[in-house]
Amino acid sequence: MAHLKTRADVEKMRIAGRVVHRAIQTAGKAVAPGVTTAQLEDIASSIISDSGGTSPFLGYAPQGHPPYPAWTCISVNSEIVHGIPGRYVLKAGDIVSIDCGAEIDGWIADSAWTFPVGKISPLAERLLKVTQDALFKGIAQAKAGHRVGDIGHAVQRHAESHGFSIIRELTGHGVGRTLHEGLQIPNYGSRGRGTPLQCGMTFAIEPMISAGRREIGCLDDEWTIVTADGSLSAHFEHTVAITTNGTEILTNGE
Repeated sequence: MAHLKTRADVEKMRIAGRVVHRAIQTAGKAVAPGVTTAQLEDIASSIISDSGGTSPFLGYAPQGHPPYPAWTCISVNSEIVHGIPGRYVLKAGDIVSIDCGAEIDGWIADSAWTFPVGKISPLAERLLKVTQDALFKGIAQAKAGHRVGDIGHAVQRHAESHGFSIIRELTGHGVGRTLHEGLQIPNYGSRGRGTPLQCGMTFAIEPMISAGRREIGCLDDEWTIVTADGSLSAHFEHTVAITTNGTEILTNGE
């Protein structure tokens, strides 16, 4: 079930989205060989805290999981999502995804971006570009009168046309007062199928794309999701709102 938002609600989410954007992009500028994922967490969490916000990730505990122990998810190379920041030292050639949410005055926004660490391989460069492009192709389909399947179809078609694989077990989601508001946004699907999209919907679109096969595994920490074949994975995400003025991205810093 989608929770429809008023114009005022959307503007409150945009405030949280600006904080998320600033946290991710500031941490992204610090990405370099020799930096630990814990240091990136410190940068992002300080920005959220200094802005009067909290993290909807910290302590998040869906059924079957221990509480998530950090403010951000920072995933490296074959880690798809939910990587726990820690002692890992970035090295040239890595790719690192910074996934961040902020709750400001009871409203949440969520975004992720994948950054290169120094010079990366041509395959990694192509993976990052295709995944980022897939995000915006999905966003272009997020409009009143379309359906959820139109978003997934656009993401899937773009990724697979470049020889990459969609991670199917993980999806985008409704977001607003809570981090996950019921509505699921798969990164695959068929045109004209799925939940109808309407004004007032707010949700996160987040392609997670593998350079290899689509099968996944989970590390012993019970959170970090990885590609089963060890291939690289990229993750890009924006929170969007469907409004009478069209589709608006709430986490692009505007």
